Formats: sequence, structure tokens, C-alpha cells
Amino acid sequence: MSETLRSARLRAVPARAYAWTAAGLVLAVLPFYLDRFWLQAGLFAMAAALGALGINLLTGATGQLSMGHAFFLAVGAYGYCAFAGDGADGLAGLGLPGWLAAVLAVALAGLAGGVFSPIAGRLRGAYLGIATLALIFIGQHVLFNAHDLTGGYNGRAVPPLTLFGLTFDDSELLVAQVPFGAVEKLWYLGLALLLGGVLFARGVLRGRPGRAMNAIRDHRIAAGVMGIPVARHRAAVFVLSSMYAGLAGVLLALVFQRTVPEYFGMALSLEYLAMIVIGGLGSVAGAVAGAVFVSLLPQLLTRYSDALPLVSAPGTGGIAPGEAARYLYGAAVVAVVLFLPGGLVRLAARTPETPTSTEPSGEAR
Repeated sequence: MSETLRSARLRAVPARAYAWTAAGLVLAVLPFYLDRFWLQAGLFAMAAALGALGINLLTGATGQLSMGHAFFLAVGAYGYCAFAGDGADGLAGLGLPGWLAAVLAVALAGLAGGVFSPIAGRLRGAYLGIATLALIFIGQHVLFNAHDLTGGYNGRAVPPLTLFGLTFDDSELLVAQVPFGAVEKLWYLGLALLLGGVLFARGVLRGRPGRAMNAIRDHRIAAGVMGIPVARHRAAVFVLSSMYAGLAGVLLALVFQRTVPEYFGMALSLEYLAMIVIGGLGSVAGAVAGAVFVSLLPQLLTRYSDALPLVSAPGTGGIAPGEAARYLYGAAVVAVVLFLPGGLVRLAARTPETPTSTEPSGEAR
């Protein structure tokens, strides 16, 4: 049985490599053919996937429940604005180069996670969830009231990123006679960030840290008996998850071009939990799949609200697209929990050629 399984996996490797190569080529040429709406939707999905990778490392791989993920996205988004802003709008800004501001914003999110990590290292389950929930309330209070830094209720404009002499704004750049604006330029930046985030997360989960995280998730006491420093690993994963969230916040800010405090509320944290449950807990591919599903659904409903029953544009009666999206991915969470515990990623794994086995694969999905 094991030999059959091994040979099936070896046959699947070339096909998987070809599939990933084809998918990469398709994603690379999409800015030449798609309009702004679809590219912007794709960028939202990339940012969501980065944030979902972070919380999946914390919740899916280590078993630590976090309700404060949106707080660290806000730290990344507003941190970038504060570091890159020049103060011309009357708000605080250091006027640093965009690339340096982005790096510092991610580091700031990691520092915020590090400040909270002693608590994260000692609490678990619902207790950690309640503790991280406090971060949302603290963050919302600061965002709405620190007017000189955040702009208050109206938020603040996001300075464009400049990297290697290329400015990611709406100034026109011709590539093969195709005009590239801010969204088209950010598309390739988002792809690079997502690829790096996926590879790094897979490396963590496939190595010794990943095995330690899974041991802590499965049986904390046994992991401690085996010599794994449980509190230290939990704290380190919390910092890493915060940095992923900070990077997602920076990319979201660049796509939105304006940060708004109410976006970074409890609903956003719940959406990230829905992403990893729908996609598949502990799975890198599942985090990306769940993020794409949850982030694209409300935008697709908005785009095609005229053709869908019961769904209408906001303020015109009926169910608003955002509300309908919450109903649908709420139902998806229930369906996954009841009928597909492994999430959407399990659907792709169920192929007729691959025999089922109860043996652990020993690798990150």
C-alpha cells in the first residue's frame, strides 16, 4: 500500500509543477487583459491571503485562537502612512522612502506582536481569544481619536510606494503599448509578496519549527515533556503572525489608497478566521484558497447585484452585497465544519489516482 502511494505521489509531482507554472504565467499576463475592477479584486485577495497565512500559522498550525488579527493589519497600514507621509496633509509623517516605510511598518507590527507575546505564550484557547479581542477595542479607540496620526474618522491618504525608481501610482507607464497604472503595477508587487509569503510559510511548517508547532497544537503537555519550549514557540509564532498581518495591511493600504479606521474592526478579524476554516486549518494552500473565497465573494456580489435575486445595490432595498456575502461564507463555514473538516484544500487532494491512506505524509500541505 505504501509503495502504491509513493509511486502515485511521484507521478503527481510533474503534473503539479506544470500546473503551478501555467498558473504563474496566467497570473503574470492578466494585467494586459483585465480591467481595473478585476485587478483590484485580485489585489484584495492577495492581501487577504498574506494575512490568512499569518493567522493560519498561529491558529491552524499552533492551535492558538486570535481575535485581534485586524489590529495588526491596522498597525501595518497606518504605520506605513506615518513613516512614508511627508506631513503636507497636516498629519504626522516622517517622509521616509516608501520601501523603507513598508519594511518599518511590518517591523512595527512584529514589535506590537512582541509586546503582546508574553501573554500569547501563556494563554491558550478561548482565554487568548478574549485577550486578543481587547486589542481590537484598543486599536479602534486609538484610530478614531489620534487625529494627528490617523486622521480620525476620515482616515488618511496613503503615500504611493517607490521601489527601484518605479512609483506605484496612477502615472502612466507603457508596457507593450498597454498603459499601466497603480493597480497594474501593484499587481506584480502583490504576486511577489504572496509568493514570498507562501514559500516562507511552507518552509516554516516543513521544518523543525513546524513540527514543534503541530506538537504544541496536538498535545501541549506532551510537547513540553519532549523538551519543546511551549511558551517561547507560542510567543514566536504570535510575532510572526503579526508581521504577516502587518505586510497584508501595507498592501491593503496601497490598494485602497486611503486608510479608514472602521475597516479594521472585529468583523475583519472574524473574516480571517472564516478564511482559514473554509480553506483548511494548518494548510498553506488552504489559507490562500479561503482568503480568495472570502475576499472575492462580496465584490462579485456587488458587481453582479443586478442579475442576482434578493441582492441589490446598497441603499436600494433588499440585501446588500456585503451582507449577502457574510450569509454565504457563514453558511460555508458551517458546511465545512459539518461535511468537509479539512476545508477546500481537501477537495483538491481527493483525486481518483491517489489512494487514501492513514499514514502521515510528514510535509506541510
